[in-house]
Amino acid sequence: MSVTESTELPLHVQRDRFDPPAGINALRDKPGLERVTDALGHPAWLVTRYDEAREVLGDATRFSNERVPAVRIPGADPAVFRAGNLLMNDPPEHTRLRRLLTGEFTVKRIRRLQPRISEIVTERLDAMARTGPPADLVADFALPVPSLVICELLGVPYADRDDFQSRAGKQIDLTLPLEERGRVAAESRAYMGELVDRAFAAPGEDMLGMLVREHGEDLTRDELIGIASLLLIAGHETTANMLALGTLALLRHPEQAALVRDDPEATAPAVEELMRYLSIVHASVPRVATENTEVAGQAIAHGEMVLVALAAADRDRALVEDPDQLDIGRAAAPHVAFGHGVHHCLGAPLARMEMATAFPALLQRFPTLAASVDVEHADFREGTFIYGMRSLPVTW
Repeated sequence: MSVTESTELPLHVQRDRFDPPAGINALRDKPGLERVTDALGHPAWLVTRYDEAREVLGDATRFSNERVPAVRIPGADPAVFRAGNLLMNDPPEHTRLRRLLTGEFTVKRIRRLQPRISEIVTERLDAMARTGPPADLVADFALPVPSLVICELLGVPYADRDDFQSRAGKQIDLTLPLEERGRVAAESRAYMGELVDRAFAAPGEDMLGMLVREHGEDLTRDELIGIASLLLIAGHETTANMLALGTLALLRHPEQAALVRDDPEATAPAVEELMRYLSIVHASVPRVATENTEVAGQAIAHGEMVLVALAAADRDRALVEDPDQLDIGRAAAPHVAFGHGVHHCLGAPLARMEMATAFPALLQRFPTLAASVDVEHADFREGTFIYGMRSLPVTW
């Protein structure tokens, strides 16, 4: 039996609390690539080392995102679900779509959001202080902060958050039947379609309104729905899980938590190290080889799929020394937690800003913050495309 057949979940979406499983670490130390099955049952070559991860992610010519077999959703046109989804498009289509959005996610533009992000963080901390301990850090802080930010950015009613968060969670849950995930995806698109139609009728000052005003003739309705749907899911799921997991990781290292709390210069390196150490997106979107090629000495035939295990690559000794140790004092490493190449995460500046604001503010407001559950019994959320926590009880 191969290491990939020993559990129900594919090896590349398994975790041992904060760490990739021992099996995937063993693969990284072997030559070549491993033949695995992805979460949808497709055979694929698995990349686990850092150098090969950057090679595959950085070459959109040899490795295509849009040639991956489409998920079949009853009654739905696969082309509709691809429209506007940057993760499922290659250049030049990807380049066209991304260019329309890049201006909204520049570091300079995101800095303008910093005061509002700080207000949202303070509001959530005030609410936690009023209610008093204990609290669930996920429900009371980690999830509301990025959800409210992305809602305001996109123009999504925050009152709808419970519904869209529930749908988002189901879409990335790899343990659910594909039919259910497809049904939920269709519901999400219908909801976002209503918001897009409102933006066309009366464009506001949010991002949807901006896209309609400035690029309404360059984008179809389906493309706008795809863009907004991707940003809504990615904009709160990723940062929310980083805030919860990252806080628990820092609490296990009190001296590092104290640095984040007390030293403003420590915040940015801490965010990068937490991103590397946790790498909450297990793996890249699958790529399909566009030609007969080779990676790490392994021949890959035209049409075969390749997966990049991001969490494994970010724990490669080729990237940093002692990769299994959290060390916010080390020089920021060029990790692949945000991806690499043309598909590098568009929202990375926003995620960094949210984390750089939230982590120190949380630790300053509650300097005696402590998890109410030990790591062995913590409620880690497994079996999802984005790793995280369902809940994190804390006290102070």
